[in-house]
Amino acid sequence: MNFVSIRIITGDVARLVAFYERATGVRATWANDDFAELRTASATLAIAGTRTVALFGSGSAQPADNRSVIIEFLVDDVDGVHQNLTDLVQDFVTEPTTMPWGNRALLFRDPDGNLVNFFTPVTPAAVAKFAR
Repeated sequence: MNFVSIRIITGDVARLVAFYERATGVRATWANDDFAELRTASATLAIAGTRTVALFGSGSAQPADNRSVIIEFLVDDVDGVHQNLTDLVQDFVTEPTTMPWGNRALLFRDPDGNLVNFFTPVTPAAVAKFAR
């Protein structure tokens, strides 16, 4: 089994896709007005509109309602990314901080309120864990 993607349901697909394109530098591939994907080497972030929810079961997902999942991206320089995002992100939860497990992390909320973590491994153990 391979973990392939995570999907965010949103009331404004274009707005959220534009946010993630700018934040990640990854261009989205659009299937239609209700579905786009930002593909990276290791996983895909899918963004879908509320009209797609009925395909899975009416009421099975609600936009802007996540309070438990953190979407994480490995970046080369989290401090540099933080500087580049200051005019885009409205809600920084934490400034770049070195965590006890060895990653320097930046936690913020996307326009729908989803938690996003950009991180850079900084200790030898963390660097080894994510060596490419």
